[in-house]
Amino acid sequence: MPTLVRSAVSVPVIETERLRLRGHVPDDLDACTALWAHLEVRRHIGGRPFTREECWARLLRYAGHWDFLGFGCWLIEERATGAFVGEAGVWDYRREFDLPLPAPLSTLPEVGWVLAPEHQGKGYATEAVQSAMDWGRTMRRMTGFTCIIAPENLPSMRVAERCGFHEALRTSYKGNETVVFHAAS
Repeated sequence: MPTLVRSAVSVPVIETERLRLRGHVPDDLDACTALWAHLEVRRHIGGRPFTREECWARLLRYAGHWDFLGFGCWLIEERATGAFVGEAGVWDYRREFDLPLPAPLSTLPEVGWVLAPEHQGKGYATEAVQSAMDWGRTMRRMTGFTCIIAPENLPSMRVAERCGFHEALRTSYKGNETVVFHAAS
């Protein structure tokens, strides 16, 4: 019988004043499915809800990202209540933009975040993103970051600006206009 080999990488837990960022576990599938099925959440990210199957594939991709690269996506929860808030992280998705990004933007890790509608507008996204970026700078020696945002997603643009990002260029990704932001360390 084959031997089961467990991952050597564990996802670090980050605690802020109000939030806990932790690795995903299989029991998070229902909360993640509810998040990614919400039309308000998906409006600026692909435009359609994800199915439960697609959310399961996301969870597997998150785990693989940590295993392959030593960084990735965290689940965000409120420290005080344990309530599911959303997801945030640092990753390398090797996106194929309609026009390739110039260096150094093409070589930098990407930061992303998504929050359940009931947790938006509380400053949680800024708190989580800043913590993820601080972790990347400190633990992985990341020297800069990108993020991509749909041009009509003004709340996410404000989060990006509060976290030190500035607009670098406009391009398209999978046929949708996209703003690429850059933050240096």
